Amino acid sequence: MSHTPPPTPAAKPRFTVLGYGSYAESLRIGEILRKETVGGALLVAAAVIALVWANSPLSGSYFALRDFRIGYEPWHLDLSLGAWAADGLLAIFFFLVGLELKREFVAGDLRQLSKSVVPVAAAAGGVLVPALIYAAVNIYSPETLRGWAIPTATDIAFAVAVLAIIGSHLPSALRIFLLTLAVVDDLIAISIIAFFYSTDIQPAPLLLALIPLALYTFLAQKYRRFFGTHFMAAWAILLPLGIATWALVHASGIHATVAGVLLGFAVPVIRSKASGGTEAGPGLAEIFEHRFRPISAGVAVPIFAFFSAGVAVGGWEGLGSALADPVAIGIIMALVLGKPVGIMGTTWILTKATRARLDGSFKWIDVFGVSLLAGIGFTVSLLVAELSFGHGSLHDDHAKVGILAASLVAAVLATVVLRTRNRQYRRAEELEKIDSDQDGIPDVYQQETRG
Repeated sequence: MSHTPPPTPAAKPRFTVLGYGSYAESLRIGEILRKETVGGALLVAAAVIALVWANSPLSGSYFALRDFRIGYEPWHLDLSLGAWAADGLLAIFFFLVGLELKREFVAGDLRQLSKSVVPVAAAAGGVLVPALIYAAVNIYSPETLRGWAIPTATDIAFAVAVLAIIGSHLPSALRIFLLTLAVVDDLIAISIIAFFYSTDIQPAPLLLALIPLALYTFLAQKYRRFFGTHFMAAWAILLPLGIATWALVHASGIHATVAGVLLGFAVPVIRSKASGGTEAGPGLAEIFEHRFRPISAGVAVPIFAFFSAGVAVGGWEGLGSALADPVAIGIIMALVLGKPVGIMGTTWILTKATRARLDGSFKWIDVFGVSLLAGIGFTVSLLVAELSFGHGSLHDDHAKVGILAASLVAAVLATVVLRTRNRQYRRAEELEKIDSDQDGIPDVYQQETRG
Protein backbone atom coordinates (compact mmCIF):
# COMPACT_ATOMS: atom_id res chain seq x y z
CA MET A 1 0.00 0.00 0.00
CA SER A 2 1.53 3.25 -1.13
CA HIS A 3 1.46 6.32 0.95
CA THR A 4 1.20 9.70 -0.74
CA PRO A 5 3.66 12.10 0.85
CA PRO A 6 2.11 15.22 2.32
CA PRO A 7 2.25 18.23 0.02
CA THR A 8 5.20 20.53 0.49
CA PRO A 9 4.07 23.91 1.79
CA ALA A 10 4.28 26.53 -0.92
CA ALA A 11 6.92 29.15 -0.43
CA LYS A 12 5.61 32.52 0.55
CA PRO A 13 5.47 34.84 -2.46
CA ARG A 14 8.21 37.40 -2.67
CA PHE A 15 7.20 41.05 -2.70
CA THR A 16 8.67 43.55 -5.09
CA VAL A 17 10.71 46.55 -4.04
CA LEU A 18 11.08 49.63 -6.25
CA GLY A 19 8.11 48.45 -8.28
CA TYR A 20 5.54 50.73 -9.89
CA GLY A 21 3.21 52.43 -7.46
CA SER A 22 -0.39 53.34 -8.10
CA TYR A 23 -1.04 55.32 -11.26
CA ALA A 24 -2.59 58.22 -9.32
CA GLU A 25 0.45 58.38 -7.05
CA SER A 26 2.76 58.36 -10.08
CA LEU A 27 0.92 61.31 -11.61
CA ARG A 28 1.00 63.25 -8.32
CA ILE A 29 4.71 62.66 -7.80
CA GLY A 30 5.38 63.65 -11.40
CA GLU A 31 3.65 67.00 -10.84
CA ILE A 32 5.67 67.62 -7.65
CA LEU A 33 8.95 66.87 -9.40
CA ARG A 34 8.11 69.18 -12.31
CA LYS A 35 7.73 72.04 -9.82
CA GLU A 36 10.95 71.01 -8.08
CA THR A 37 12.76 71.11 -11.44
CA VAL A 38 12.04 74.83 -11.74
CA GLY A 39 12.93 75.34 -8.09
CA GLY A 40 16.18 73.43 -8.57
CA ALA A 41 17.18 75.63 -11.48
CA LEU A 42 16.50 78.75 -9.39
CA LEU A 43 18.43 77.24 -6.47
CA VAL A 44 21.49 76.53 -8.61
CA ALA A 45 21.31 79.99 -10.17
CA ALA A 46 21.07 81.66 -6.74
CA ALA A 47 24.06 79.68 -5.45
CA VAL A 48 26.17 80.56 -8.50
CA ILE A 49 25.31 84.27 -8.19
CA ALA A 50 26.23 84.20 -4.48
CA LEU A 51 29.57 82.47 -5.16
CA VAL A 52 30.51 84.87 -7.96
CA TRP A 53 29.48 87.94 -5.95
CA ALA A 54 31.27 86.74 -2.78
CA ASN A 55 34.52 86.27 -4.74
CA SER A 56 34.31 89.45 -6.81
CA PRO A 57 35.72 92.91 -6.08
CA LEU A 58 32.23 93.75 -4.78
CA SER A 59 32.31 90.95 -2.18
CA GLY A 60 32.02 93.43 0.68
CA SER A 61 28.54 94.46 -0.46
CA TYR A 62 27.41 90.83 -0.52
CA PHE A 63 28.51 90.16 3.05
CA ALA A 64 27.10 93.51 4.19
CA LEU A 65 23.73 92.52 2.70
CA ARG A 66 23.85 89.04 4.22
CA ASP A 67 24.74 90.37 7.69
CA PHE A 68 22.31 93.32 7.66
CA ARG A 69 20.15 93.01 10.77
CA ILE A 70 16.46 93.70 11.03
CA GLY A 71 13.73 92.72 13.49
CA TYR A 72 12.35 93.27 16.99
CA GLU A 73 14.91 92.46 19.69
CA PRO A 74 12.50 92.00 22.66
CA TRP A 75 10.97 89.08 20.73
CA HIS A 76 14.45 87.66 19.97
CA LEU A 77 13.88 88.49 16.31
CA ASP A 78 16.71 90.97 15.68
CA LEU A 79 18.29 88.76 13.01
CA SER A 80 20.53 89.16 9.99
CA LEU A 81 19.00 88.63 6.55
CA GLY A 82 20.97 85.39 6.33
CA ALA A 83 19.48 84.21 9.63
CA TRP A 84 15.97 85.22 8.53
CA ALA A 85 16.45 83.05 5.43
CA ALA A 86 17.72 80.08 7.48
CA ASP A 87 15.24 80.33 10.36
CA GLY A 88 12.23 81.83 8.61
CA LEU A 89 12.14 80.95 4.92
CA LEU A 90 13.33 77.38 5.48
CA ALA A 91 10.37 76.89 7.84
CA ILE A 92 8.22 77.09 4.68
CA PHE A 93 10.37 74.39 3.08
CA PHE A 94 10.00 72.13 6.13
CA PHE A 95 6.25 72.84 6.25
CA LEU A 96 6.09 71.23 2.79
CA VAL A 97 8.25 68.35 4.06
CA GLY A 98 5.74 67.78 6.88
CA LEU A 99 2.78 67.89 4.47
CA GLU A 100 4.41 65.49 2.03
CA LEU A 101 5.60 63.00 4.62
CA LYS A 102 2.23 62.86 6.40
CA ARG A 103 0.36 62.43 3.13
CA GLU A 104 2.66 59.61 1.98
CA PHE A 105 2.14 57.60 5.16
CA VAL A 106 -1.58 58.33 5.59
CA ALA A 107 -2.94 58.19 2.04
CA GLY A 108 0.01 57.52 -0.29
CA ASP A 109 1.64 54.29 -1.40
CA LEU A 110 3.93 54.32 1.65
CA ARG A 111 1.04 53.45 3.96
CA GLN A 112 1.67 49.88 2.77
CA LEU A 113 4.54 48.33 4.69
CA SER A 114 5.78 46.40 1.64
CA LYS A 115 6.23 49.68 -0.25
CA SER A 116 7.51 51.85 2.58
CA VAL A 117 10.04 49.59 4.29
CA VAL A 118 12.69 49.78 1.57
CA PRO A 119 12.80 53.54 0.89
CA VAL A 120 12.54 54.36 4.61
CA ALA A 121 15.29 51.88 5.52
CA ALA A 122 17.39 53.06 2.58
CA ALA A 123 16.98 56.67 3.73
CA ALA A 124 18.10 55.66 7.22
CA GLY A 125 21.14 53.92 5.72
CA GLY A 126 21.81 57.00 3.64
CA VAL A 127 21.91 59.05 6.85
CA LEU A 128 23.84 56.64 9.06
CA VAL A 129 26.73 55.70 6.76
CA PRO A 130 27.64 59.30 5.74
CA ALA A 131 27.51 60.37 9.41
CA LEU A 132 29.86 57.50 10.35
CA ILE A 133 32.28 58.32 7.52
CA TYR A 134 32.41 62.00 8.51
CA ALA A 135 32.92 61.03 12.15
CA ALA A 136 35.73 58.62 11.23
CA VAL A 137 37.57 61.36 9.32
CA ASN A 138 37.18 63.85 12.19
CA ILE A 139 37.38 61.45 15.12
CA TYR A 140 40.42 63.14 16.69
CA SER A 141 39.02 66.68 16.42
CA PRO A 142 36.09 67.35 18.81
CA GLU A 143 35.71 70.81 17.30
CA THR A 144 35.07 69.54 13.78
CA LEU A 145 33.32 66.31 14.86
CA ARG A 146 30.35 68.51 15.70
CA GLY A 147 29.53 68.63 11.98
CA TRP A 148 28.72 64.90 11.73
CA ALA A 149 25.13 65.61 10.61
CA ILE A 150 26.08 67.88 7.68
CA PRO A 151 26.15 65.14 5.00
CA THR A 152 22.93 63.42 6.06
CA ALA A 153 20.35 65.11 3.78
CA THR A 154 19.54 64.94 0.05
CA ASP A 155 18.49 68.06 -1.85
CA ILE A 156 15.59 66.88 -4.01
CA ALA A 157 15.30 70.17 -5.95
CA PHE A 158 18.99 70.12 -6.89
CA ALA A 159 18.80 66.41 -7.79
CA VAL A 160 15.73 66.86 -9.99
CA ALA A 161 17.36 69.85 -11.67
CA VAL A 162 20.28 67.56 -12.60
CA LEU A 163 17.82 65.06 -14.08
CA ALA A 164 16.27 67.85 -16.15
CA ILE A 165 19.66 69.10 -17.35
CA ILE A 166 20.84 65.65 -18.49
CA GLY A 167 17.44 64.86 -19.99
CA SER A 168 17.05 61.66 -18.02
CA HIS A 169 13.84 59.69 -18.56
CA LEU A 170 14.13 58.07 -15.14
CA PRO A 171 11.11 55.76 -14.57
CA SER A 172 8.40 56.99 -12.24
CA ALA A 173 9.14 54.25 -9.68
CA LEU A 174 12.75 55.40 -9.32
CA ARG A 175 11.67 59.05 -9.15
CA ILE A 176 9.23 58.17 -6.35
CA PHE A 177 12.06 56.28 -4.62
CA LEU A 178 14.32 59.34 -4.89
CA LEU A 179 11.63 61.71 -3.60
CA THR A 180 10.85 59.40 -0.68
CA LEU A 181 14.53 59.16 0.21
CA ALA A 182 14.83 62.94 0.21
CA VAL A 183 11.68 63.53 2.27
CA VAL A 184 12.51 60.86 4.88
CA ASP A 185 16.11 61.96 5.35
CA ASP A 186 14.92 65.58 5.58
CA LEU A 187 12.71 64.45 8.46
CA ILE A 188 15.64 62.64 10.06
CA ALA A 189 17.78 65.74 9.57
CA ILE A 190 15.22 68.04 11.19
CA SER A 191 14.96 65.59 14.10
CA ILE A 192 18.73 65.74 14.47
CA ILE A 193 18.56 69.54 14.43
CA ALA A 194 15.85 69.52 17.10
CA PHE A 195 17.71 67.14 19.44
CA PHE A 196 21.39 67.93 18.83
CA TYR A 197 21.53 71.55 17.67
CA SER A 198 19.08 73.22 20.03
CA THR A 199 20.75 75.23 22.80
CA ASP A 200 19.63 77.07 25.93
CA ILE A 201 16.10 75.67 25.83
CA GLN A 202 13.57 78.07 27.35
CA PRO A 203 10.54 76.10 28.65
CA ALA A 204 8.16 79.07 28.88
CA PRO A 205 8.11 80.04 25.16
CA LEU A 206 8.05 76.36 24.22
CA LEU A 207 4.95 75.74 26.33
CA LEU A 208 3.32 78.92 25.04
CA ALA A 209 3.92 77.70 21.47
CA LEU A 210 1.53 74.83 22.17
CA ILE A 211 -1.39 77.29 22.38
CA PRO A 212 -1.31 78.66 18.80
CA LEU A 213 -0.23 75.22 17.51
CA ALA A 214 -3.24 73.55 19.18
CA LEU A 215 -5.63 76.23 17.87
CA TYR A 216 -4.11 75.93 14.38
CA THR A 217 -4.55 72.13 14.50
CA PHE A 218 -8.17 72.36 15.74
CA LEU A 219 -9.18 74.85 13.04
CA ALA A 220 -7.41 72.97 10.24
CA GLN A 221 -9.04 69.67 11.27
CA LYS A 222 -12.50 71.05 12.05
CA TYR A 223 -12.87 73.39 9.07
CA ARG A 224 -10.79 71.59 6.47
CA ARG A 225 -13.44 72.06 3.79
CA PHE A 226 -13.66 75.80 4.47
CA PHE A 227 -9.91 76.30 4.19
CA GLY A 228 -9.77 74.11 1.09
CA THR A 229 -12.43 76.08 -0.81
CA HIS A 230 -11.64 79.61 0.40
CA PHE A 231 -8.18 80.58 -0.80
CA MET A 232 -7.65 83.61 1.46
CA ALA A 233 -8.97 81.97 4.62
CA ALA A 234 -5.71 80.13 5.32
CA TRP A 235 -3.73 83.36 4.86
CA ALA A 236 -6.02 85.34 7.15
CA ILE A 237 -6.62 82.76 9.90
CA LEU A 238 -4.04 79.97 9.86
CA LEU A 239 -0.99 81.99 8.81
CA PRO A 240 -1.00 84.30 11.91
CA LEU A 241 -1.27 81.22 14.15
CA GLY A 242 1.58 79.59 12.25
CA ILE A 243 3.76 82.69 12.61
CA ALA A 244 3.03 82.84 16.34
CA THR A 245 4.00 79.17 16.70
CA TRP A 246 7.19 79.76 14.71
CA ALA A 247 8.17 82.85 16.76
CA LEU A 248 7.65 81.09 20.10
CA VAL A 249 9.56 77.98 19.02
CA HIS A 250 12.38 80.27 17.82
CA ALA A 251 12.42 82.06 21.18
CA SER A 252 12.54 78.71 23.01
CA GLY A 253 15.98 77.86 21.62
CA ILE A 254 14.76 75.03 19.38
CA HIS A 255 15.52 75.71 15.74
CA ALA A 256 12.49 77.43 14.26
CA THR A 257 12.30 75.16 11.20
CA VAL A 258 10.98 72.45 13.56
CA ALA A 259 7.81 74.54 13.81
CA GLY A 260 7.34 74.20 10.05
CA VAL A 261 7.29 70.40 10.27
CA LEU A 262 4.86 70.44 13.23
CA LEU A 263 2.49 72.76 11.35
CA GLY A 264 2.67 70.49 8.30
CA PHE A 265 1.83 67.44 10.42
CA ALA A 266 -1.20 69.28 11.84
CA VAL A 267 -2.92 69.60 8.44
CA PRO A 268 -5.46 66.82 7.70
CA VAL A 269 -4.72 64.57 4.72
CA ILE A 270 -8.10 62.91 4.11
CA ARG A 271 -11.26 64.81 3.24
CA SER A 272 -14.03 64.85 5.83
CA LYS A 273 -17.10 62.65 5.37
CA ALA A 274 -19.18 65.78 4.74
CA SER A 275 -16.94 66.52 1.75
CA GLY A 276 -17.23 63.02 0.33
CA GLY A 277 -14.36 61.27 2.08
CA THR A 278 -11.29 59.80 0.43
CA GLU A 279 -12.94 59.23 -2.97
CA ALA A 280 -14.06 62.85 -3.46
CA GLY A 281 -10.67 64.35 -4.28
CA PRO A 282 -7.55 65.72 -2.63
CA GLY A 283 -7.55 66.58 1.07
CA LEU A 284 -6.39 69.82 2.66
CA ALA A 285 -2.74 68.69 2.89
CA GLU A 286 -2.56 68.15 -0.87
CA ILE A 287 -4.39 71.42 -1.56
CA PHE A 288 -1.90 73.31 0.64
CA GLU A 289 0.95 71.51 -1.09
CA HIS A 290 -0.24 72.80 -4.47
CA ARG A 291 -0.61 76.33 -3.09
CA PHE A 292 2.63 76.65 -1.18
CA ARG A 293 5.15 74.52 -3.07
CA PRO A 294 5.79 77.30 -5.64
CA ILE A 295 6.55 79.67 -2.74
CA SER A 296 8.97 77.18 -1.21
CA ALA A 297 10.69 76.02 -4.40
CA GLY A 298 10.59 79.37 -6.20
CA VAL A 299 11.26 81.86 -3.39
CA ALA A 300 12.20 80.46 0.04
CA VAL A 301 14.86 77.89 -0.89
CA PRO A 302 16.60 79.98 -3.61
CA ILE A 303 16.86 82.98 -1.26
CA PHE A 304 18.29 80.74 1.47
CA ALA A 305 20.78 79.33 -1.05
CA PHE A 306 21.76 82.86 -2.07
CA PHE A 307 22.58 83.89 1.50
CA SER A 308 24.18 80.58 2.52
CA ALA A 309 26.24 79.52 -0.51
CA GLY A 310 28.26 82.72 -0.75
CA VAL A 311 31.71 81.93 0.60
CA ALA A 312 34.94 83.81 -0.14
CA VAL A 313 37.20 81.02 -1.37
CA GLY A 314 40.36 83.13 -1.60
CA GLY A 315 41.62 81.96 -5.00
CA TRP A 316 43.26 78.62 -5.77
CA GLU A 317 45.32 78.76 -2.60
CA GLY A 318 42.25 79.32 -0.47
CA LEU A 319 40.37 76.56 -2.32
CA GLY A 320 43.22 74.13 -1.68
CA SER A 321 43.29 75.08 2.00
CA ALA A 322 39.53 74.57 2.30
CA LEU A 323 39.60 71.17 0.59
CA ALA A 324 42.46 70.05 2.85
CA ASP A 325 40.38 70.72 5.98
CA PRO A 326 39.09 67.45 7.53
CA VAL A 327 35.66 69.09 7.57
CA ALA A 328 35.56 69.33 3.77
CA ILE A 329 37.25 65.94 3.31
CA GLY A 330 34.71 64.27 5.60
CA ILE A 331 31.75 65.91 3.83
CA ILE A 332 32.97 64.99 0.34
CA MET A 333 33.69 61.38 1.29
CA ALA A 334 30.38 61.10 3.16
CA LEU A 335 28.20 62.47 0.34
CA VAL A 336 30.00 60.95 -2.65
CA LEU A 337 30.80 57.54 -1.11
CA GLY A 338 28.64 57.27 2.01
CA LYS A 339 25.29 58.06 0.41
CA PRO A 340 25.45 55.38 -2.33
CA VAL A 341 26.96 52.82 0.07
CA GLY A 342 24.27 53.49 2.69
CA ILE A 343 21.31 53.58 0.30
CA MET A 344 22.29 50.80 -2.08
CA GLY A 345 23.79 48.64 0.67
CA THR A 346 20.63 48.83 2.79
CA THR A 347 18.44 48.03 -0.22
CA TRP A 348 20.62 45.04 -1.14
CA ILE A 349 20.64 43.71 2.44
CA LEU A 350 16.84 43.91 2.61
CA THR A 351 16.46 41.91 -0.59
CA LYS A 352 18.76 39.23 0.82
CA ALA A 353 17.38 39.16 4.36
CA THR A 354 13.70 39.13 3.36
CA ARG A 355 11.57 37.74 0.54
CA ALA A 356 11.81 41.04 -1.30
CA ARG A 357 13.17 41.31 -4.81
CA LEU A 358 13.99 44.13 -7.20
CA ASP A 359 11.31 44.81 -9.80
CA GLY A 360 12.15 42.98 -13.02
CA SER A 361 12.14 46.17 -15.09
CA PHE A 362 15.06 47.65 -13.08
CA LYS A 363 18.66 46.69 -12.55
CA TRP A 364 21.02 47.39 -9.67
CA ILE A 365 22.81 49.95 -11.85
CA ASP A 366 19.59 52.02 -11.71
CA VAL A 367 19.57 51.93 -7.91
CA PHE A 368 23.26 52.87 -7.97
CA GLY A 369 22.55 55.90 -10.19
CA VAL A 370 19.76 57.13 -7.89
CA SER A 371 21.99 56.54 -4.86
CA LEU A 372 24.71 58.71 -6.42
CA LEU A 373 22.12 61.39 -7.14
CA ALA A 374 21.13 61.31 -3.46
CA GLY A 375 24.68 62.45 -2.67
CA ILE A 376 23.68 65.95 -3.74
CA GLY A 377 23.37 67.55 -0.32
CA PHE A 378 22.77 71.26 -0.40
CA THR A 379 19.93 73.09 1.36
CA VAL A 380 19.75 71.20 4.65
CA SER A 381 23.51 70.50 4.61
CA LEU A 382 24.23 74.23 4.42
CA LEU A 383 21.81 74.83 7.30
CA VAL A 384 23.42 72.15 9.50
CA ALA A 385 26.91 73.50 8.68
CA GLU A 386 25.90 76.93 9.99
CA LEU A 387 24.39 75.38 13.11
CA SER A 388 27.50 73.24 13.66
CA PHE A 389 30.22 75.86 13.31
CA GLY A 390 28.57 79.27 13.44
CA HIS A 391 27.62 81.47 10.53
CA GLY A 392 30.68 82.78 8.67
CA SER A 393 33.30 80.89 10.73
CA LEU A 394 36.32 79.31 9.03
CA HIS A 395 35.01 75.77 9.45
CA ASP A 396 31.59 76.88 8.20
CA ASP A 397 33.20 78.31 5.05
CA HIS A 398 35.22 75.12 4.52
CA ALA A 399 32.08 73.04 5.09
CA LYS A 400 30.29 75.02 2.40
CA VAL A 401 33.16 74.42 -0.02
CA GLY A 402 32.95 70.71 0.80
CA ILE A 403 29.17 70.65 0.29
CA LEU A 404 29.41 72.43 -3.07
CA ALA A 405 32.30 70.22 -4.25
CA ALA A 406 30.59 67.00 -3.14
CA SER A 407 27.29 67.97 -4.73
CA LEU A 408 29.06 68.75 -8.01
CA VAL A 409 30.98 65.45 -7.99
CA ALA A 410 27.84 63.47 -7.09
CA ALA A 411 25.91 65.19 -9.88
CA VAL A 412 28.61 64.38 -12.46
CA LEU A 413 28.90 60.73 -11.38
CA ALA A 414 25.11 60.29 -11.37
CA THR A 415 24.95 61.87 -14.83
CA VAL A 416 27.52 59.40 -16.20
CA VAL A 417 25.68 56.37 -14.75
CA LEU A 418 22.12 57.43 -15.61
CA ARG A 419 23.00 58.55 -19.15
CA THR A 420 24.17 55.02 -19.95
CA ARG A 421 20.67 53.80 -19.13
CA ASN A 422 18.74 56.62 -20.76
CA ARG A 423 17.88 54.65 -23.89
CA GLN A 424 16.22 51.94 -21.79
CA TYR A 425 14.42 54.56 -19.72
CA ARG A 426 13.11 56.29 -22.86
CA ARG A 427 11.86 53.00 -24.29
CA ALA A 428 10.01 52.18 -21.06
CA GLU A 429 8.50 55.68 -21.02
CA GLU A 430 7.24 55.31 -24.59
CA LEU A 431 5.63 51.95 -23.77
CA GLU A 432 3.88 53.50 -20.78
CA LYS A 433 2.56 56.32 -22.96
CA ILE A 434 1.27 53.88 -25.58
CA ASP A 435 -0.51 51.78 -22.97
CA SER A 436 -1.91 54.91 -21.33
CA ASP A 437 -3.23 56.25 -24.66
CA GLN A 438 -4.96 52.93 -25.39
CA ASP A 439 -6.89 52.45 -22.18
CA GLY A 440 -5.95 55.23 -19.77
CA ILE A 441 -3.86 53.05 -17.47
CA PRO A 442 -0.43 51.62 -18.25
CA ASP A 443 -0.14 47.82 -18.32
CA VAL A 444 2.11 47.82 -15.25
CA TYR A 445 -0.73 49.28 -13.23
CA GLN A 446 -3.27 46.88 -14.71
CA GLN A 447 -1.06 43.97 -13.76
CA GLU A 448 -0.75 45.34 -10.25
CA THR A 449 -4.52 45.60 -9.84
CA ARG A 450 -5.01 42.07 -11.19
CA GLY A 451 -2.81 40.93 -8.30
